[in-house]
Amino acid sequence: MARAYSNDLRRKLLEAHEQGLGTLEELAEEFGVSLGFAKKISAALRRTGQMERIEQRHGRIGQVTGMAQERLRERLCQQPDLTLAELQRWLREQVQVSISRQRVWVILGQMKLRLKKNRSMLRSRTRRRTSNAAKLGGRR
Repeated sequence: MARAYSNDLRRKLLEAHEQGLGTLEELAEEFGVSLGFAKKISAALRRTGQMERIEQRHGRIGQVTGMAQERLRERLCQQPDLTLAELQRWLREQVQVSISRQRVWVILGQMKLRLKKNRSMLRSRTRRRTSNAAKLGGRR
């Protein structure tokens, strides 16, 4: 996958253009970039006044901030047997974050928290079934 050009290259090309050392076409050829790229960063400089590349963000910005995660962790420490629906309702009412139950599950996974049964309970005494093909009691 192609990588973004460095801010240093952008700065050098734009400074050379501002100093009148050549047209965008000539400078693009000299710096080994496309004319489209040179026009794009020149337009961005006029529009924003910045020579540096603006970091791109892909995807949605998460609604659950670090503070909301800490409050969620505290809530689960106080009452660890909450269901996903109860956590979803609590987040909506107390933290003003409206997310789906599935997203609550994903966030708990990212926080390394689990909603599982307690392993300290005794095992069920029901006997494991054998398949019909298995012989009971061995050879007689």
